[in-house]
Amino acid sequence: MGMAGHQQSFFAAAGKRPLLFSGGRIIEPDGQLRAADILVGTDGRIAAVGNAIDVPPEALRLDVSSALISPGFVDMHQHLDKTGVLRFTPNPSGTLQGAREAFAKYARTAGPDDITHRASRTMARCLSRGTTAIRSHVNVDKDAGFNGIEALARLRDTWAERMTMQLVAFMIPHPGQDLDWLAANVDQALALADAVGGTPAVSEDPERYMDILFDAAARAGKPVDLHLDEHLDANRTHLAMALDRVERFGMQGRTVFSHISVLSALEPARADEILQRMIELQVGAVTLPAANLYLQARDHDILPPRGLTRVAELLRGGVEIATASDNIQDPFVPTGTGDMLEMARWTLLAGNLMADELRDAYRMITSIPAGLMGLAGDYGIRPGARADLVLTDCEDTDTLIAGGSGHLRVLANGRLVSETTLALPATDGASVPEGA
Repeated sequence: MGMAGHQQSFFAAAGKRPLLFSGGRIIEPDGQLRAADILVGTDGRIAAVGNAIDVPPEALRLDVSSALISPGFVDMHQHLDKTGVLRFTPNPSGTLQGAREAFAKYARTAGPDDITHRASRTMARCLSRGTTAIRSHVNVDKDAGFNGIEALARLRDTWAERMTMQLVAFMIPHPGQDLDWLAANVDQALALADAVGGTPAVSEDPERYMDILFDAAARAGKPVDLHLDEHLDANRTHLAMALDRVERFGMQGRTVFSHISVLSALEPARADEILQRMIELQVGAVTLPAANLYLQARDHDILPPRGLTRVAELLRGGVEIATASDNIQDPFVPTGTGDMLEMARWTLLAGNLMADELRDAYRMITSIPAGLMGLAGDYGIRPGARADLVLTDCEDTDTLIAGGSGHLRVLANGRLVSETTLALPATDGASVPEGA
């Protein structure tokens, strides 16, 4: 009997009886498949994985022999304080600076209830599409104050059973907003957050600005996640400056560079030097195809570049690189559904990956971002991990990424939180024309 037949009893038993998912095919961290049963305890964590599990007699057995089972998807770069404000924040220029100015104006009046409502709606949408972990950058500056980070810190607690959520204190150096304010407030912001971040390219003093961020992170023992060089000007890059600080402040293995669009504008030899140093210092990367495709290269009259970083070179060269949604329906990105399978496809197509790298695109929304976020033993299909699982009707990892699933079930902490079935039209048996 399939899992659908057990749905009612599954809801009733969740958290009260152990659950055995029997006969499914699980996706390993490298994208390979293996047949294995999964036992989920009443604590919402995976108790055992294998083919000869000692199953408690009270366990509810669920036959999932037709299912491909993945750990939950990980979206490690969002902006939940900005999500869903598109109607209120026009960006006529379609540029990054236009988006910054539009949201800065809105942020002066956006209260905690507004932020909580919009963020909750997007998180629910993401969860229904299989995302069980999100890292959100949250503006902290003279415009937004602490409204966003305080509201999202509360949301992080109330959603803890359904989703793993991390917050980055995104210390914004708007022009004219002195760095003294950021320096005076970064510790308070970081106390509410899981990491610290910022955007050196718009700072009036990038060196001092990065010193403030890295020093605060080192003192708090928390990671750094920078919006780094989100532009295509090869003569204006902060990559070496940031890498110097990774080394000086001892932040190896605890630093992520998001965007780094400018890497694609550098000569190959210079880009390779940066790549090798990132590997040496264990610096991760995140590409954000939606934002980079939308915001970059509007000033190019011919052959506009895609605006992404060197995704293929970083991935093949050994840098741990993830992909993520970035903004969803706001002045930075007017579209977005929270579907990480969609973002994986965008990354493959826009990032110059090949068809035989679909499995790598899968890793960019699962094991790679989980590692960069430090989720460790809490993530994956392994004993002790949270039972955050996505069950699909796909044949393998490649078909999951290439076309998605017609039947998607999402478990968070061992509980079924969403089930989506694609209704297909009935066929009349007519043959499909040859070549169609």
